[in-house]
Amino acid sequence: MPFLTDENRRWRDIARGVAEEVVRPVAAKYDQSQEYPWEVKEGIARSGLFGVWIPKEYGGHGGGTLDLCICVEELSRACGGVGVLYAVNSLGSTPIVIGGTEEQKKRYLPRIAAGEVLVAYSLSEKFAGSDAGSLRTPAVKDGDHWVIDGEKKWTTNGGAAHLYTVFASTDPASGSRGISGFLVEKSWPGFQIKKVEDKMGIRCVPVTEVNLDRVRVPESNLLGGITGRGFKHAMMTLDRARPGVAAQAVGLAQGALDLAVVYAKRREQFGVPIASHGMVQQMLADMSAKVSAARYLVYAAAKAIDSGLPSAGRLAAEAKLFATDAAMQVTTDAVQVFGGYGYMKDYPIEKYMRDAKITQIYEGTNQVQRLVIARALVKESGALAHLDKYIPHETQRGVNDLAAAGEGAAGAPRGANRAPETR
Repeated sequence: MPFLTDENRRWRDIARGVAEEVVRPVAAKYDQSQEYPWEVKEGIARSGLFGVWIPKEYGGHGGGTLDLCICVEELSRACGGVGVLYAVNSLGSTPIVIGGTEEQKKRYLPRIAAGEVLVAYSLSEKFAGSDAGSLRTPAVKDGDHWVIDGEKKWTTNGGAAHLYTVFASTDPASGSRGISGFLVEKSWPGFQIKKVEDKMGIRCVPVTEVNLDRVRVPESNLLGGITGRGFKHAMMTLDRARPGVAAQAVGLAQGALDLAVVYAKRREQFGVPIASHGMVQQMLADMSAKVSAARYLVYAAAKAIDSGLPSAGRLAAEAKLFATDAAMQVTTDAVQVFGGYGYMKDYPIEKYMRDAKITQIYEGTNQVQRLVIARALVKESGALAHLDKYIPHETQRGVNDLAAAGEGAAGAPRGANRAPETR
């Protein structure tokens, strides 16, 4: 793409190399076994990709959201699960980057950048998904520690991660304003991985329930050193993370399109490759247009975040919404191009369709994204006030107007239509 910088392209080439040399050869294996691919993690660490989003002063490469999205896209092109495996470390560590104390940043970020410490993000609960502000897990002060006693649901990277950004209520009476973030290490007493989910897609990265049985967290691991800022940090993190989910979707869609094109050229029906048939050509063309449109929107959202533009939140929601819906459609159409073989697990394409579905759900369902977008549009509408004069303003006389003028319903003087009195 012409607007990418040399640095953007460098990270794209590195991620593409890892995807083709390390990820793709074992993608089916780990999808089938539903095991964490430690060899892939090590390959990603050797390439330096875990440091892309970490600031240089903490051992990273100082890349922006766009660099992260480019890397996620390339890894997801080979395996959606690996794209998540990589991106979730950004999700879990972003609260430290944006809200951690200097000591917390120095203690954890260099090891995250080196791939030595894997991170998970523990916000959701069984009854607090889209409504994250209603979480129930409490954190109670006890001397120079906080005691967390509760459960977390849908923790991606659970079990594999060493560090967990956990959000808990330190002041239940204050609702979302009483939520605080904590940096919890897996090795601490009382921390347990409970249920490991058996998933439709992204099967190589674990999604788990986390049990915190009176886990004692030192005061030094209260995110930012201040209570009550957890919900703000959580929402800021999700705003930044949404383009990453969208990039995962773009990678899945592009990967599915790549396979569909190769297969359409090889598969013959009625004496010619199916790529010569008009209906298949139309499908491929539509798939390509959707992938390109989604990619440009994702990159625009990422650049808006990196530039600190006021519209960044809306663009991130639009990118997540459009790209993930496009990925679901493109991967489904790719299965259709493969015909009956597309439904078989020994062919690679059905995995893309399974992996794509979750992108419409996590880090804010697409229904929630529509709410975010609509509310942002209404909020931003003040800049459009000058257009109001070009829209006709209709008026209509009604009962209330007539009553105020002292007239009856038909315009007669008040009382003219009243029934005659009888004596």
